[in-house]
Amino acid sequence: MSQKKTNLKDLDFNNIGNWPKQAKLVFCVLLALLIVVLSYLLVVRGMTEELEGLEQREVTLRQEFEKEQKRAVNLDPLKQQLAQMEQVLQQMLRQLPSKTEMPDLIIDVSQTALSSGLNNELFQPGAEVPKEFYAEKPIALRLVGSYHQFGAFVSGVASLPRVVILTMHDINLKPKGGKGGISARSGALELSGTVKTYRYLDDTELEEQEKQAAAEEAARKKGGKR
Repeated sequence: MSQKKTNLKDLDFNNIGNWPKQAKLVFCVLLALLIVVLSYLLVVRGMTEELEGLEQREVTLRQEFEKEQKRAVNLDPLKQQLAQMEQVLQQMLRQLPSKTEMPDLIIDVSQTALSSGLNNELFQPGAEVPKEFYAEKPIALRLVGSYHQFGAFVSGVASLPRVVILTMHDINLKPKGGKGGISARSGALELSGTVKTYRYLDDTELEEQEKQAAAEEAARKKGGKR
């Protein structure tokens, strides 16, 4: 006895309960597959992507942790090196002239130029310029002499009791002309421009500088709130 073949056109989707048993079974299987596919698309795949993202985040965090751990291991030695560098810096600064020694130092530099045989046509100290932990003193000068006399001057400055740092700015070196009684044939050179020498700031000056910086910062913030 053969079973009657079910035709899809004969199925009433508004009355699934009256479908043949075979049609109900096929419909349930298809519905289950649809639910599984939708569940994967809506839930499982989203969770998989989130899991992959978390795994990548874990790798990144682990790398950052290992990097910070290496830094933490080296932190104490770095602190010790920093403290040593600060001590060396302070020792070097203390070798520079102090505020009270600066006038005598400028005189010593000028006298060294004269004792080296240089003609000191201009030697004019300018206003002192405070910096973060030191102060610079510009000196406008014009010196005339031979190459060997300039060499003796540099050697004499280096031999002064205090550490003297001279930096040159806008320096012009040229042969000296006939005006002024010195002939260009004599090999005389004229050096003109500005040199800067430096001294350290004592504790009182540093404290005053910090107070002034704090006051300026407070005034700036107060002005910004208006």
